[in-house]
Amino acid sequence: MNKKNIGYRLFGLTFSVFRLFGIRQKKVFLIATHDDGSEGNIAIAANEMKRLEPGLRFYRLTKKDRESNLFSFFFVKAYHMATSRIILLDNTFMPMAYTPVSRRTTVIQLWHGTGTIKKFGLDADTEEIASLARRGNKRIDWLIVNGERTKCQYETAFGIPPERIRMIGLPRTDRLLNAEYMKSRRAAFFSGIRDVVREPEKHRYILYAPTFRDNELDNPKLRIDPVRILRELPEDVVILLRFHPYVAERFAAGLNLRRLPDEYKSRVIDVSLNSGVTTLMAAADVLVTDYSSIIFEYALLRRPMVFYAYDLEDFTKNGRDFYEPYEEFVPGPIVTEDDGLVKELSDLFSPEGDYDFDREDLESFLKENYRRMDGRAASRVAALALRGKHRFTAVN
Repeated sequence: MNKKNIGYRLFGLTFSVFRLFGIRQKKVFLIATHDDGSEGNIAIAANEMKRLEPGLRFYRLTKKDRESNLFSFFFVKAYHMATSRIILLDNTFMPMAYTPVSRRTTVIQLWHGTGTIKKFGLDADTEEIASLARRGNKRIDWLIVNGERTKCQYETAFGIPPERIRMIGLPRTDRLLNAEYMKSRRAAFFSGIRDVVREPEKHRYILYAPTFRDNELDNPKLRIDPVRILRELPEDVVILLRFHPYVAERFAAGLNLRRLPDEYKSRVIDVSLNSGVTTLMAAADVLVTDYSSIIFEYALLRRPMVFYAYDLEDFTKNGRDFYEPYEEFVPGPIVTEDDGLVKELSDLFSPEGDYDFDREDLESFLKENYRRMDGRAASRVAALALRGKHRFTAVN
């Protein structure tokens, strides 16, 4: 038995003891181990629950909590989780394999992505991890998704029967659909970079947000050449680098942007550790990514995307693979080499400021992946949580 598994069992043991204290009706436990910021599904859903039922008390478990204070994790957090009426998660929480949740507690998995391109969860895990995740996922009462396509994929990725998957939408999409909110986040982003970019409102922005690769966890690499790209683009274009949370700190430690030529230092900014992803999407005029689920959110803004899949063949054969043929699925041009990326971006960033891309393809993508785009997902999630698993019978 490995060290992690011992930790999971210890958490389960203390959880089982604390269950004897009973459930507190005004208590909600938030497991935000992927995104504990104000723009994440957990925070937005919690705020709506607070509005609908004043007096709720919220207790939170973050990635930092899990790693920093062992006594707090195994005792304080286990106590609050065991005595909560509602548990919200945005990630897999392995100790749940050993936590016998009360029948009076409602467990809702919001996940942290709004869809998926690549296989994950039980469809990609090793058997040892999948065995634990499968046991833990049995505690989930409701798994929240945006549409039918994701529902079918998550059914196998989580090993959850379809009747426990609700297509009521993810809370974070509400903000992307709120034009005034996104305008305010764009302004906030500009305010935050004034010490780097002069007159940021007069610039255009590329957001480069690559997916997490399992084989690069300890040695992540920057696969684009910012200088080469910017040489071919108008002088008002700025590149924003946003790396996956799992590798962002390693990138920050190893990526020395000071080595850039002076004329490009204000045009390449690493924003991985100091800006929420919704704020970054509000600022971005074009998204460059590969296999990241960010495309499901960015598509709601109806702006162009370029897919820099430099390792597509290897990722298909040796990586996680995809749920659907990649070339047929993504709503934008696919390039596998630097020259292709430079060309696509040069075509988009014309001196006139117009963006010529396939809007019909993007609309088709949205219809295939969203059942509702009304900006009221948080209200539906909050209502589902507050009514409880035994009293909510409405269909998706």
